[in-house]
Amino acid sequence: MILGLSSLQFTFLHVFLSLVGIGAGMFVVYGFLSSRRLSILTALFLVTTLATSLTGFLFPFKGVTPGIILGVLSVIVLIVAVVALYVRRLAGAWRVTYIVSACLAFYFNFFVLIAQTFDKVPALHTIAPTQSAPTFGLTQLAVLVIFVLLTVRAVKRFHPA
Repeated sequence: MILGLSSLQFTFLHVFLSLVGIGAGMFVVYGFLSSRRLSILTALFLVTTLATSLTGFLFPFKGVTPGIILGVLSVIVLIVAVVALYVRRLAGAWRVTYIVSACLAFYFNFFVLIAQTFDKVPALHTIAPTQSAPTFGLTQLAVLVIFVLLTVRAVKRFHPA
């Protein structure tokens, strides 16, 4: 039992939060590219992505894993994003700080989505049974390049009033 939920229920909650965060993150990046502040979707993205990271720490602890490290990094960049957006109000360099940190948090969540998809979807697991398989690495590299390009473009385009 975790937070009064069975392990299966808690896993579903964790995955649900992650998927909502990813969906909202897509809209947030769209907002960056179109220079629009999507306040409600941004708040949804930040809250669900932070909740995803925090609930990840509640699973049974079996030592420091890549998932734990990624969760810690995600919490750090989300705190930076929240400070840049809500405390510093995107003033000066905080605009770029916010964009980069939000995109990085979104990327971390998306990275885990890909890893879990390769692990859980039989067809993908067959072509990449481990995370050291070339297909998995190439997929993650392609996604990283896409996120870097989106982040660079977002920095250039996102200038909210």
